[in-house]
Amino acid sequence: MEINAAEAAAFVGSLMWPFMRISAMLMAIPVVGTRLVSVRIRVVLAMLIAFVVLPLIPEVPAVDPLSVAGLTISIQQVLIGLAMGFILQMVLAALTIAGEVISMTMGLGFASMVDPANGVNVPVLSQFFLIMGTLLFLSLGGHLMIIQLLVSSFQSLPISGAGIERESFWLIINFASQMFIGAVWVALPAMISILVMTLAMGVMTRAAPQLNIFSVGFPVTMLVGFIILMLVMPTIVPRFNQILLQGMQLSQRIGGL
Repeated sequence: MEINAAEAAAFVGSLMWPFMRISAMLMAIPVVGTRLVSVRIRVVLAMLIAFVVLPLIPEVPAVDPLSVAGLTISIQQVLIGLAMGFILQMVLAALTIAGEVISMTMGLGFASMVDPANGVNVPVLSQFFLIMGTLLFLSLGGHLMIIQLLVSSFQSLPISGAGIERESFWLIINFASQMFIGAVWVALPAMISILVMTLAMGVMTRAAPQLNIFSVGFPVTMLVGFIILMLVMPTIVPRFNQILLQGMQLSQRIGGL
């Protein structure tokens, strides 16, 4: 059995370029792309997915992976994978921003902890929202949907030098505004309720100047804030589902579906 250099380069390219797109996506998506998952696990998982989807991928162009054209194709595959995974990161970031807003309103902004997934300090309420969003993402099968979108993208956006378009980057930038809008929608019920309660405390202070607002208002605001948060918690799930659906639809557009 004889294998020439062209056939060897074609085989390496047919495996390497799908592996680069898949590994870039795994590096950016939630849960798998966090610091808690080691690089070795991500590489092995990306290699397994690449071997599984290899028969489903259209014919790869016969380009030397070490040439300039091969480098261009490699960059395009990395950009496609990062774009599809980064969108889901913005979906979970909406819950983190909502938790920070509610924490500042309740007076819990000082209570912060290190996020083990990202390695930054976030309020405790943001960490709670992030854990809840991650569990919702897994329970809804978000990890399976994004892998299915990635596999389908090889059909609609085959491996070539063209790759992702410039308009796709503008779509991702515009989706960042949807991230902040989603965070406001998630935090709005709690913000309005705590604001009304704060105004009531201000009226009480004006009516009774002997009442120390700092010794009474702070624990009351925190206690009422937790009660309001418990009451509005069921409304967070459908709002998160809506943001996740918008992220999945944008991932479909990025993948050319």
